[in-house]
Amino acid sequence: MNAVMIGVIVMLVLSVSRVHVVLSLVIGAFAGGLSAGLPLTDIVDAAGTVTQKGVMSHFQSGLQNGAGIALSYAMLGAFAMAISHSGLPHQVAGAVIRKIDAQGRKDVIPSGVNAVKWSLLLGVLAMGIMSQNIVPIHIAFIPMIVPPLLMVFNRLQIDRRLLACVMTFGLTTTYMFLPYGFGAIFLNEILLANIAKAGLDVKNINIMQAMAIPALGMLTGLLLAFVHYRKPRIYQDRQVDTDNETSAAKTPEVSTYRSVVAGVAILACFAIQLIYRDALMLGALLGFSVFMMLGVVRRSDADSVFNKGIQMMAMVGFIMIAAQGFAEVMKATNQIQPLVEASASMFAGSKAAAAFAMLMVGLLVTMGIGSSFSTLPIITAIYVPLCVGLGFSPLATVAIIGTAGALGDAGSPASDSTLGPTMGLNVDGQHDHMRDSVIPTFLHYNIPLFIAGLIASLVL
Repeated sequence: MNAVMIGVIVMLVLSVSRVHVVLSLVIGAFAGGLSAGLPLTDIVDAAGTVTQKGVMSHFQSGLQNGAGIALSYAMLGAFAMAISHSGLPHQVAGAVIRKIDAQGRKDVIPSGVNAVKWSLLLGVLAMGIMSQNIVPIHIAFIPMIVPPLLMVFNRLQIDRRLLACVMTFGLTTTYMFLPYGFGAIFLNEILLANIAKAGLDVKNINIMQAMAIPALGMLTGLLLAFVHYRKPRIYQDRQVDTDNETSAAKTPEVSTYRSVVAGVAILACFAIQLIYRDALMLGALLGFSVFMMLGVVRRSDADSVFNKGIQMMAMVGFIMIAAQGFAEVMKATNQIQPLVEASASMFAGSKAAAAFAMLMVGLLVTMGIGSSFSTLPIITAIYVPLCVGLGFSPLATVAIIGTAGALGDAGSPASDSTLGPTMGLNVDGQHDHMRDSVIPTFLHYNIPLFIAGLIASLVL
Protein backbone atom coordinates (compact mmCIF):
# COMPACT_ATOMS: atom_id res chain seq x y z
CA MET A 1 0.00 0.00 0.00
CA ASN A 2 1.14 3.56 -0.69
CA ALA A 3 3.04 5.02 2.29
CA VAL A 4 1.01 8.25 2.26
CA MET A 5 -2.21 6.27 2.52
CA ILE A 6 -0.77 4.21 5.38
CA GLY A 7 0.24 7.33 7.30
CA VAL A 8 -3.13 9.02 6.84
CA ILE A 9 -5.14 5.89 7.67
CA VAL A 10 -3.14 5.26 10.86
CA MET A 11 -3.62 8.86 11.93
CA LEU A 12 -7.38 8.79 11.27
CA VAL A 13 -7.93 5.43 12.99
CA LEU A 14 -6.05 6.56 16.09
CA SER A 15 -7.95 9.87 16.18
CA VAL A 16 -11.32 8.13 15.91
CA SER A 17 -10.14 5.81 18.72
CA ARG A 18 -9.77 8.89 20.95
CA VAL A 19 -5.97 9.01 20.87
CA HIS A 20 -4.89 12.65 21.13
CA VAL A 21 -4.51 14.31 17.74
CA VAL A 22 -0.86 15.26 18.34
CA LEU A 23 0.05 11.66 19.18
CA SER A 24 -1.99 10.42 16.21
CA LEU A 25 -0.09 12.72 13.87
CA VAL A 26 3.29 11.65 15.26
CA ILE A 27 2.50 7.92 15.07
CA GLY A 28 0.94 8.29 11.61
CA ALA A 29 4.03 10.13 10.35
CA PHE A 30 6.36 7.42 11.63
CA ALA A 31 4.13 4.67 10.21
CA GLY A 32 4.08 6.27 6.77
CA GLY A 33 7.78 7.10 6.77
CA LEU A 34 8.94 3.66 7.88
CA SER A 35 6.62 1.89 5.43
CA ALA A 36 8.21 3.94 2.62
CA GLY A 37 11.60 2.54 3.56
CA LEU A 38 12.95 5.61 5.32
CA PRO A 39 15.29 4.80 8.22
CA LEU A 40 14.25 5.78 11.72
CA THR A 41 17.35 7.92 12.26
CA ASP A 42 19.90 9.47 9.90
CA ILE A 43 22.35 7.16 8.15
CA VAL A 44 25.91 8.53 8.17
CA ASP A 45 29.06 7.37 6.40
CA ALA A 46 32.49 6.87 7.93
CA ALA A 47 33.26 10.58 7.62
CA GLY A 48 30.15 11.49 9.57
CA THR A 49 28.25 12.84 6.54
CA VAL A 50 24.52 12.16 6.44
CA THR A 51 23.79 9.97 3.43
CA GLN A 52 20.09 9.49 4.12
CA LYS A 53 17.86 11.45 6.46
CA GLY A 54 15.66 9.45 8.79
CA VAL A 55 12.03 9.87 9.74
CA MET A 56 12.98 11.65 12.96
CA SER A 57 15.02 14.29 11.09
CA HIS A 58 12.29 14.89 8.51
CA PHE A 59 9.69 15.22 11.24
CA GLN A 60 11.86 17.68 13.17
CA SER A 61 12.42 19.71 10.01
CA GLY A 62 8.68 19.95 9.62
CA LEU A 63 8.35 21.14 13.20
CA GLN A 64 10.69 24.01 12.37
CA ASN A 65 8.50 24.93 9.42
CA GLY A 66 5.54 25.14 11.80
CA ALA A 67 7.21 27.68 14.07
CA GLY A 68 5.99 30.60 11.97
CA ILE A 69 2.45 29.24 12.01
CA ALA A 70 2.55 28.86 15.80
CA LEU A 71 3.82 32.43 16.25
CA SER A 72 1.07 33.76 13.98
CA TYR A 73 -1.54 31.90 16.02
CA ALA A 74 -0.04 33.27 19.22
CA MET A 75 -0.29 36.84 17.92
CA LEU A 76 -3.85 36.30 16.70
CA GLY A 77 -4.71 34.91 20.14
CA ALA A 78 -3.19 37.96 21.83
CA PHE A 79 -5.12 40.31 19.55
CA ALA A 80 -8.32 38.37 20.18
CA MET A 81 -7.73 38.54 23.95
CA ALA A 82 -7.20 42.29 23.69
CA ILE A 83 -10.57 42.57 21.95
CA SER A 84 -12.03 40.46 24.73
CA HIS A 85 -10.34 42.70 27.32
CA SER A 86 -12.12 45.69 25.78
CA GLY A 87 -15.39 44.04 26.88
CA LEU A 88 -17.08 43.83 23.49
CA PRO A 89 -17.41 40.03 23.10
CA HIS A 90 -18.78 39.47 26.61
CA GLN A 91 -21.08 42.45 26.17
CA VAL A 92 -22.51 40.91 23.00
CA ALA A 93 -23.00 37.58 24.78
CA GLY A 94 -24.39 39.34 27.85
CA ALA A 95 -26.90 41.31 25.80
CA VAL A 96 -28.19 38.11 24.21
CA ILE A 97 -28.42 36.37 27.58
CA ARG A 98 -30.25 39.25 29.23
CA LYS A 99 -32.67 39.51 26.31
CA ILE A 100 -33.86 35.92 26.47
CA ASP A 101 -33.47 35.32 30.19
CA ALA A 102 -37.26 35.00 30.55
CA GLN A 103 -37.38 37.01 33.75
CA GLY A 104 -34.61 35.00 35.35
CA ARG A 105 -36.14 31.57 34.77
CA LYS A 106 -33.31 29.73 33.06
CA ASP A 107 -35.37 26.65 32.31
CA VAL A 108 -37.86 28.52 30.11
CA ILE A 109 -37.57 28.56 26.34
CA PRO A 110 -38.47 32.11 25.27
CA SER A 111 -41.32 32.99 22.97
CA GLY A 112 -40.35 33.42 19.35
CA VAL A 113 -37.79 30.67 19.84
CA ASN A 114 -37.23 30.16 16.12
CA ALA A 115 -36.43 33.84 15.58
CA VAL A 116 -33.94 33.78 18.47
CA LYS A 117 -32.43 30.52 17.28
CA TRP A 118 -31.93 31.74 13.73
CA SER A 119 -30.56 35.07 14.90
CA LEU A 120 -27.93 33.28 16.98
CA LEU A 121 -27.00 30.86 14.20
CA LEU A 122 -26.69 33.63 11.63
CA GLY A 123 -24.71 35.72 14.12
CA VAL A 124 -22.24 32.88 14.69
CA LEU A 125 -21.99 32.39 10.91
CA ALA A 126 -21.28 36.11 10.38
CA MET A 127 -18.56 36.06 13.04
CA GLY A 128 -16.96 33.02 11.39
CA ILE A 129 -16.88 34.81 8.02
CA MET A 130 -15.52 38.08 9.44
CA SER A 131 -12.85 36.24 11.44
CA GLN A 132 -11.11 35.45 8.14
CA ASN A 133 -10.85 39.00 6.80
CA ILE A 134 -12.40 42.03 8.56
CA VAL A 135 -11.38 40.89 12.06
CA PRO A 136 -8.68 38.35 11.16
CA ILE A 137 -8.47 36.50 14.46
CA HIS A 138 -9.43 33.19 12.85
CA ILE A 139 -10.68 30.63 15.41
CA ALA A 140 -9.77 32.85 18.36
CA PHE A 141 -13.26 34.39 18.33
CA ILE A 142 -14.80 31.05 19.30
CA PRO A 143 -13.60 30.72 22.93
CA MET A 144 -14.59 34.37 23.52
CA ILE A 145 -18.15 34.14 22.20
CA VAL A 146 -19.35 30.53 22.37
CA PRO A 147 -18.78 29.39 26.03
CA PRO A 148 -20.91 32.20 27.56
CA LEU A 149 -23.75 31.25 25.20
CA LEU A 150 -23.74 27.50 25.83
CA MET A 151 -26.60 27.68 28.34
CA VAL A 152 -28.57 29.73 25.83
CA PHE A 153 -27.92 27.08 23.18
CA ASN A 154 -28.93 24.42 25.71
CA ARG A 155 -32.16 26.23 26.48
CA LEU A 156 -32.96 26.53 22.80
CA GLN A 157 -31.97 22.85 22.37
CA ILE A 158 -29.72 23.66 19.41
CA ASP A 159 -27.75 20.66 18.20
CA ARG A 160 -24.08 21.50 18.72
CA ARG A 161 -23.19 19.54 15.60
CA LEU A 162 -25.09 22.21 13.67
CA LEU A 163 -23.11 24.92 15.45
CA ALA A 164 -19.88 23.14 14.53
CA CYS A 165 -20.98 23.01 10.88
CA VAL A 166 -21.94 26.70 10.91
CA MET A 167 -18.58 27.78 12.32
CA THR A 168 -16.60 25.50 10.01
CA PHE A 169 -18.44 26.91 6.99
CA GLY A 170 -17.43 30.45 7.94
CA LEU A 171 -13.84 29.43 8.64
CA THR A 172 -13.35 27.41 5.44
CA THR A 173 -15.55 28.79 2.65
CA THR A 174 -14.42 32.36 3.27
CA TYR A 175 -10.72 31.77 2.59
CA MET A 176 -11.37 29.50 -0.41
CA PHE A 177 -13.59 32.08 -2.15
CA LEU A 178 -12.93 35.64 -0.95
CA PRO A 179 -9.37 36.90 -1.70
CA TYR A 180 -9.06 39.00 1.46
CA GLY A 181 -7.32 38.29 4.76
CA PHE A 182 -6.64 34.56 5.00
CA GLY A 183 -8.22 34.23 1.55
CA ALA A 184 -5.56 36.49 0.03
CA ILE A 185 -2.91 34.11 1.36
CA PHE A 186 -4.68 30.93 0.24
CA LEU A 187 -5.89 32.10 -3.18
CA ASN A 188 -3.25 34.57 -4.33
CA GLU A 189 -0.04 33.81 -2.49
CA ILE A 190 -0.30 30.01 -2.40
CA LEU A 191 -2.76 28.75 -5.02
CA LEU A 192 -2.10 31.08 -7.96
CA ALA A 193 1.57 31.59 -7.08
CA ASN A 194 2.32 27.87 -7.02
CA ILE A 195 0.35 27.25 -10.22
CA ALA A 196 2.34 30.01 -11.95
CA LYS A 197 5.56 28.53 -10.57
CA ALA A 198 4.58 25.19 -12.11
CA GLY A 199 4.43 26.83 -15.55
CA LEU A 200 0.76 27.79 -16.13
CA ASP A 201 -0.09 31.41 -16.99
CA VAL A 202 -2.69 32.66 -14.47
CA LYS A 203 -2.47 36.42 -15.11
CA ASN A 204 -5.99 36.65 -16.54
CA ILE A 205 -7.61 34.20 -14.11
CA ASN A 206 -10.52 35.52 -12.05
CA ILE A 207 -9.97 33.54 -8.87
CA MET A 208 -13.49 34.08 -7.56
CA GLN A 209 -14.93 32.79 -10.82
CA ALA A 210 -12.74 29.69 -10.60
CA MET A 211 -13.78 28.93 -7.02
CA ALA A 212 -17.46 29.95 -7.28
CA ILE A 213 -18.79 26.45 -8.01
CA PRO A 214 -16.78 24.82 -5.17
CA ALA A 215 -18.03 27.57 -2.83
CA LEU A 216 -21.60 26.75 -3.89
CA GLY A 217 -20.86 23.16 -2.93
CA MET A 218 -19.92 24.32 0.57
CA LEU A 219 -23.13 26.38 0.74
CA THR A 220 -25.11 23.30 -0.23
CA GLY A 221 -23.46 21.40 2.62
CA LEU A 222 -24.41 24.13 5.08
CA LEU A 223 -28.05 24.03 3.98
CA LEU A 224 -28.04 20.23 4.34
CA ALA A 225 -26.64 20.60 7.86
CA PHE A 226 -29.50 22.94 8.77
CA VAL A 227 -31.92 20.24 7.62
CA HIS A 228 -30.05 17.28 9.11
CA TYR A 229 -29.58 18.81 12.57
CA ARG A 230 -32.86 20.72 12.78
CA LYS A 231 -34.30 18.54 15.56
CA PRO A 232 -33.85 19.62 19.19
CA ARG A 233 -31.01 18.00 21.12
CA ILE A 234 -30.91 18.07 24.90
CA TYR A 235 -27.74 18.96 26.83
CA GLN A 236 -27.20 19.23 30.57
CA ASP A 237 -26.49 22.59 32.18
CA ARG A 238 -23.10 22.11 33.81
CA GLN A 239 -21.57 24.38 36.43
CA VAL A 240 -19.07 25.79 33.96
CA ASP A 241 -21.97 26.80 31.69
CA THR A 242 -23.69 28.57 34.55
CA ASP A 243 -20.50 30.38 35.56
CA ASN A 244 -19.79 31.56 32.01
CA GLU A 245 -23.34 32.75 31.48
CA THR A 246 -23.49 34.55 34.83
CA SER A 247 -20.19 36.27 34.14
CA ALA A 248 -21.37 37.46 30.72
CA ALA A 249 -24.78 38.56 32.00
CA LYS A 250 -23.17 40.72 34.69
CA THR A 251 -20.82 42.41 32.24
CA PRO A 252 -21.42 46.18 32.46
CA GLU A 253 -22.06 48.32 29.44
CA VAL A 254 -18.90 48.98 27.48
CA SER A 255 -17.88 52.65 27.35
CA THR A 256 -18.08 54.48 24.06
CA TYR A 257 -14.34 55.13 24.23
CA ARG A 258 -13.44 51.45 24.58
CA SER A 259 -15.79 50.56 21.73
CA VAL A 260 -14.19 53.21 19.48
CA VAL A 261 -10.70 51.96 20.34
CA ALA A 262 -11.72 48.39 19.54
CA GLY A 263 -13.09 49.59 16.20
CA VAL A 264 -9.87 51.49 15.41
CA ALA A 265 -7.74 48.45 16.30
CA ILE A 266 -9.82 46.18 14.08
CA LEU A 267 -9.68 48.65 11.17
CA ALA A 268 -5.91 49.05 11.59
CA CYS A 269 -5.47 45.28 11.52
CA PHE A 270 -7.59 44.99 8.38
CA ALA A 271 -5.92 47.95 6.65
CA ILE A 272 -2.42 46.61 7.14
CA GLN A 273 -3.42 43.47 5.26
CA LEU A 274 -4.62 45.53 2.30
CA ILE A 275 -1.32 47.43 2.18
CA TYR A 276 1.14 44.59 2.72
CA ARG A 277 1.18 40.97 1.61
CA ASP A 278 1.29 38.14 4.14
CA ALA A 279 0.75 40.61 6.98
CA LEU A 280 -1.65 38.79 9.29
CA MET A 281 0.86 38.60 12.13
CA LEU A 282 1.85 42.25 11.58
CA GLY A 283 -1.81 43.27 11.56
CA ALA A 284 -2.47 41.43 14.81
CA LEU A 285 0.59 43.04 16.39
CA LEU A 286 -0.52 46.49 15.25
CA GLY A 287 -4.05 45.91 16.55
CA PHE A 288 -2.70 44.83 19.95
CA SER A 289 -0.46 47.91 20.00
CA VAL A 290 -3.45 50.19 19.36
CA PHE A 291 -5.19 48.76 22.44
CA MET A 292 -2.05 49.44 24.49
CA MET A 293 -1.29 52.93 23.15
CA LEU A 294 -4.85 54.14 23.71
CA GLY A 295 -5.05 52.73 27.22
CA VAL A 296 -7.68 50.00 26.82
CA VAL A 297 -4.99 47.45 27.66
CA ARG A 298 -2.87 49.03 30.37
CA ARG A 299 0.85 48.38 30.52
CA SER A 300 0.40 46.63 33.86
CA ASP A 301 -2.11 44.25 32.22
CA ALA A 302 -0.35 43.77 28.89
CA ASP A 303 1.66 40.71 29.92
CA SER A 304 -1.39 39.03 31.41
CA VAL A 305 -3.58 39.72 28.35
CA PHE A 306 -0.86 38.59 25.95
CA ASN A 307 -0.16 35.40 27.92
CA LYS A 308 -3.87 34.52 28.09
CA GLY A 309 -4.10 34.91 24.33
CA ILE A 310 -1.16 32.57 23.81
CA GLN A 311 -2.61 30.03 26.24
CA MET A 312 -5.96 30.15 24.46
CA MET A 313 -4.34 29.21 21.15
CA ALA A 314 -1.54 26.99 22.51
CA MET A 315 -3.17 23.60 21.88
CA VAL A 316 -4.15 24.48 18.33
CA GLY A 317 -0.65 25.79 17.73
CA PHE A 318 0.90 22.52 18.93
CA ILE A 319 -1.40 20.51 16.67
CA MET A 320 -0.56 22.68 13.66
CA ILE A 321 3.17 22.28 14.38
CA ALA A 322 2.76 18.49 14.59
CA ALA A 323 0.82 18.60 11.31
CA GLN A 324 3.78 20.31 9.66
CA GLY A 325 6.02 17.47 10.86
CA PHE A 326 3.56 14.96 9.42
CA ALA A 327 3.51 16.85 6.10
CA GLU A 328 7.30 16.89 5.87
CA VAL A 329 7.53 13.12 6.39
CA MET A 330 4.83 12.51 3.78
CA LYS A 331 6.74 14.63 1.26
CA ALA A 332 9.98 12.78 2.10
CA THR A 333 8.39 9.44 1.20
CA ASN A 334 8.23 10.62 -2.45
CA GLN A 335 5.02 8.66 -2.83
CA ILE A 336 2.52 11.47 -3.39
CA GLN A 337 3.36 11.79 -7.09
CA PRO A 338 3.19 8.02 -7.73
CA LEU A 339 -0.18 8.01 -5.94
CA VAL A 340 -1.50 10.70 -8.30
CA GLU A 341 -0.01 9.16 -11.43
CA ALA A 342 -1.24 5.67 -10.57
CA SER A 343 -4.72 7.04 -9.92
CA ALA A 344 -4.78 9.02 -13.16
CA SER A 345 -3.41 6.16 -15.27
CA MET A 346 -6.30 3.97 -14.21
CA PHE A 347 -8.75 6.15 -16.13
CA ALA A 348 -7.28 6.03 -19.64
CA GLY A 349 -7.29 9.76 -20.34
CA SER A 350 -10.83 10.43 -19.13
CA LYS A 351 -10.97 14.02 -17.86
CA ALA A 352 -13.81 13.29 -15.43
CA ALA A 353 -12.06 10.24 -14.00
CA ALA A 354 -8.72 12.04 -13.77
CA ALA A 355 -10.32 14.96 -11.94
CA PHE A 356 -11.97 12.46 -9.60
CA ALA A 357 -8.56 10.91 -8.86
CA MET A 358 -6.88 14.27 -8.24
CA LEU A 359 -9.63 15.38 -5.89
CA MET A 360 -9.46 12.08 -4.00
CA VAL A 361 -5.71 12.43 -3.49
CA GLY A 362 -6.17 16.03 -2.35
CA LEU A 363 -8.78 14.90 0.16
CA LEU A 364 -6.50 12.17 1.48
CA VAL A 365 -3.46 14.43 1.83
CA THR A 366 -5.33 17.30 3.49
CA MET A 367 -7.13 14.95 5.87
CA GLY A 368 -3.74 13.81 7.08
CA ILE A 369 -1.93 17.13 7.17
CA GLY A 370 -4.90 19.08 8.53
CA SER A 371 -4.05 22.23 6.56
CA SER A 372 -5.16 23.11 3.05
CA PHE A 373 -2.53 25.87 3.10
CA SER A 374 0.16 23.19 3.46
CA THR A 375 -1.40 20.81 0.94
CA LEU A 376 -1.37 23.16 -2.05
CA PRO A 377 2.42 23.44 -2.43
CA ILE A 378 2.68 19.63 -2.25
CA ILE A 379 0.16 18.83 -4.98
CA THR A 380 0.39 21.81 -7.35
CA ALA A 381 3.66 20.86 -9.04
CA ILE A 382 2.20 17.42 -9.78
CA TYR A 383 -1.30 18.49 -10.79
CA VAL A 384 -0.47 21.31 -13.25
CA PRO A 385 1.32 19.08 -15.81
CA LEU A 386 -1.42 16.46 -15.46
CA CYS A 387 -4.18 19.02 -16.06
CA VAL A 388 -2.39 20.54 -19.04
CA GLY A 389 -1.73 17.12 -20.54
CA LEU A 390 -5.37 16.12 -20.16
CA GLY A 391 -6.61 19.34 -21.80
CA PHE A 392 -8.19 21.11 -18.81
CA SER A 393 -8.60 24.87 -19.26
CA PRO A 394 -6.56 27.19 -16.99
CA LEU A 395 -9.75 28.12 -15.11
CA ALA A 396 -10.66 24.46 -14.60
CA THR A 397 -7.08 23.71 -13.50
CA VAL A 398 -7.26 26.40 -10.82
CA ALA A 399 -10.65 25.07 -9.67
CA ILE A 400 -9.37 21.47 -9.47
CA ILE A 401 -6.23 22.36 -7.52
CA GLY A 402 -8.02 24.85 -5.24
CA THR A 403 -10.74 22.33 -4.48
CA ALA A 404 -8.24 19.50 -3.97
CA GLY A 405 -6.40 21.66 -1.46
CA ALA A 406 -9.52 22.72 0.42
CA LEU A 407 -10.99 19.21 0.52
CA GLY A 408 -10.37 17.61 3.88
CA ASP A 409 -9.86 20.86 5.80
CA ALA A 410 -13.39 20.47 7.10
CA GLY A 411 -13.48 16.98 8.55
CA SER A 412 -9.81 16.57 9.46
CA PRO A 413 -9.04 15.81 13.12
CA ALA A 414 -5.95 18.03 12.88
CA SER A 415 -7.61 21.00 11.15
CA ASP A 416 -8.16 24.27 12.97
CA SER A 417 -11.54 24.42 11.20
CA THR A 418 -12.68 21.52 13.39
CA LEU A 419 -10.45 22.14 16.41
CA GLY A 420 -11.79 25.67 16.82
CA PRO A 421 -15.47 24.71 17.13
CA THR A 422 -14.58 21.90 19.53
CA MET A 423 -12.54 24.33 21.63
CA GLY A 424 -15.65 26.45 22.23
CA LEU A 425 -18.39 23.81 22.31
CA ASN A 426 -16.67 21.29 24.57
CA VAL A 427 -15.86 23.47 27.57
CA ASP A 428 -18.48 21.52 29.53
CA GLY A 429 -17.44 18.11 28.17
CA GLN A 430 -20.58 17.51 26.08
CA HIS A 431 -19.13 17.84 22.58
CA ASP A 432 -16.87 15.09 21.25
CA HIS A 433 -14.25 16.29 18.77
CA MET A 434 -14.45 13.31 16.41
CA ARG A 435 -18.15 12.48 16.57
CA ASP A 436 -19.58 15.98 16.90
CA SER A 437 -17.14 18.13 14.91
CA VAL A 438 -15.01 15.99 12.58
CA ILE A 439 -17.55 13.50 11.24
CA PRO A 440 -20.45 15.99 10.77
CA THR A 441 -18.26 18.51 8.95
CA PHE A 442 -16.69 15.78 6.83
CA LEU A 443 -20.07 14.51 5.68
CA HIS A 444 -21.68 17.88 5.06
CA TYR A 445 -18.77 19.66 3.38
CA ASN A 446 -16.32 17.25 1.79
CA ILE A 447 -18.94 15.32 -0.17
CA PRO A 448 -20.71 18.40 -1.68
CA LEU A 449 -17.35 20.13 -2.22
CA PHE A 450 -16.01 17.04 -4.00
CA ILE A 451 -19.03 16.93 -6.31
CA ALA A 452 -18.86 20.68 -6.95
CA GLY A 453 -15.13 20.49 -7.73
CA LEU A 454 -15.81 17.68 -10.21
CA ILE A 455 -18.53 19.74 -11.89
CA ALA A 456 -16.23 22.77 -12.04
CA SER A 457 -13.50 20.73 -13.72
CA LEU A 458 -15.87 19.78 -16.53
CA VAL A 459 -17.75 23.02 -17.16
CA LEU A 460 -15.07 25.69 -16.75
